[in-house]
Amino acid sequence: MDAPTTNAPPADEAAQIRARLDSLRLPGMIDVHTHFMPQRVLAKVWAYFDSAGPLLGRPWPITYRTSEEDRVATLRSFGVRAFPSLNYPHKPGMATFLNAWSAQFAAAHPDVLHSATFHPEPGAADYVRAAIEDGAVIFKAHVQVGDFDPLDAHLDGVWAALEESGIPVVLHAGSGPAPGTFTGPQRIQQVLERYPDLVLVIAHMGMPEYGPFLDLCARYPRVHLDTTMAFTAFTEEMMPFPKERLDDLAALGDRVVFGSDFPNIPYPYLTAIDAVIGLGLGDDWTRGVLHDNAARLLGL
Repeated sequence: MDAPTTNAPPADEAAQIRARLDSLRLPGMIDVHTHFMPQRVLAKVWAYFDSAGPLLGRPWPITYRTSEEDRVATLRSFGVRAFPSLNYPHKPGMATFLNAWSAQFAAAHPDVLHSATFHPEPGAADYVRAAIEDGAVIFKAHVQVGDFDPLDAHLDGVWAALEESGIPVVLHAGSGPAPGTFTGPQRIQQVLERYPDLVLVIAHMGMPEYGPFLDLCARYPRVHLDTTMAFTAFTEEMMPFPKERLDDLAALGDRVVFGSDFPNIPYPYLTAIDAVIGLGLGDDWTRGVLHDNAARLLGL
């Protein structure tokens, strides 16, 4: 199948993004949700997006289908001063390979956040501790793609090690774009009842279960939300953010961080930034989301 035509970004996209940052008096921004993967893994991911696979549920053209170094340069041109690779396994036996690749990628790029991942399997707690000792500053887990139960006993040592370390975990646990066997807020609440000091960053604002994940964020002071794909027209068509919760979103502003899903987004990067700005929650709130909150969370 031929790749779908992408939604081409404007020729001056970098200049437009930097103008937005200048107007907010920001020297740059931090994106906590970007993906850089081993080429053969990325090729399979892109093929899945091109086929509009069942976990997507709709056509999904990839806007930034370029070489690895071009993608790094693109983010830098936008003024993104820190971003992770965020690999994640879809089956057992992949995590250690992905962690080794992510460590090498971060070592080669000083603005890349050293990320790691895990899957419920024997030895998971050991390789998570090894990744922490190796300098990982952010983890990624994808309940939907990994098709795993966050309460799996193999993860007990993982959650304990991550809670002790205070390292944030970008966790795709919401049931969007399509529900998985173990997605939704209920199991995450049970994880947090056991490990209340876990630093979780709920990917995609927990869509479509925005409200329950906002409630978890309000209940657990170390839970954060990332804006990945939220508030954009692409997402609002199917999973609109409940406008009655905007006041709650504003109140939790110090725990909302910007994420994009770059490069696997079906619209220009500028669209994601304008979606956040367009909420109209004020310059202080927006500065926090685009930079300050993640800088504090990651110690940058």
